[in-house]
Amino acid sequence: MARQEIFSGKTVEEAIEAGLAAMNLTKDEVEIEVLEEGKKKLLGKSLSAQVRMSEKETLSDAQRAVGFLKGLFEVLALEAEPVIAEEGEKIVISLNVDSTKGVIGRRGEIIDSIQTLAGAVANTGRRDYKRVVVDCGNYREEREETLKRVAQKLAAKAVKTGKRMRLEPMNPYERRIIHSALAENDEVTTKSEGSEPSRYVVIMPKNRKPYHKSDRNDRGGKNFRDNRDNRGRSSYEKKPYPRRELPEESTPESSGTSFKRGESSFKKGGFSGFFGTYLGNDDETPTDNNDEE
Repeated sequence: MARQEIFSGKTVEEAIEAGLAAMNLTKDEVEIEVLEEGKKKLLGKSLSAQVRMSEKETLSDAQRAVGFLKGLFEVLALEAEPVIAEEGEKIVISLNVDSTKGVIGRRGEIIDSIQTLAGAVANTGRRDYKRVVVDCGNYREEREETLKRVAQKLAAKAVKTGKRMRLEPMNPYERRIIHSALAENDEVTTKSEGSEPSRYVVIMPKNRKPYHKSDRNDRGGKNFRDNRDNRGRSSYEKKPYPRRELPEESTPESSGTSFKRGESSFKKGGFSGFFGTYLGNDDETPTDNNDEE
């Protein structure tokens, strides 16, 4: 319980000064309640002023963060109770809930946002930053193990293919897990790229082959530019386009649908006037329906 005392003086100001000196506190560190303002009576006597001074309860960084989260959960209508699990070099706040789905989110987006807000409140007024972790249902430990497995798997793939691997955007805490998981791997290096909140980790194999634009023009091991002469003209040999041989008799004058004047449109056993894609392939031979009878 906070310490409190009553102090007297001719005026309220004198009573407050006397109380601050006795309690060895500043005015910002106490709560002041005026009990008597001090008045002069008709017979020349005066009534002393009295104040009750109470030392303000100082909350720790973790307590301030927990108090903030309680108010936040009331506004969001979330049934969650924040509890301080650890308070030392880092602050760990555990959330007691019936269902973790509404607090964690699909990929931890909700609990990460809660952790960011709690960290901002806990570090208000501090010169050195103190790390704040908000956990729920052992989510942080399971997430860390998952990230380590993914890091090792992608590192092996990067070495096998000789290509760099880019992970999905993560917060600084999760990116640090990836970097730490591969710090002792002699075959890959890691670095962060992009800007917040879309900053991500890139895993780069040390056996990565340098990229050349000329690789895109390879044609069977030869560069496409090698097939051009000094004037930039292609030296590929042009193949003659096959010309179609048309029937000599009853050939249309212009197209496959026009005929010479004075000739019948369809002559039995002769050229019908259609070719190409209209009746099928060119090698098909017209047949007489009467032969089928």
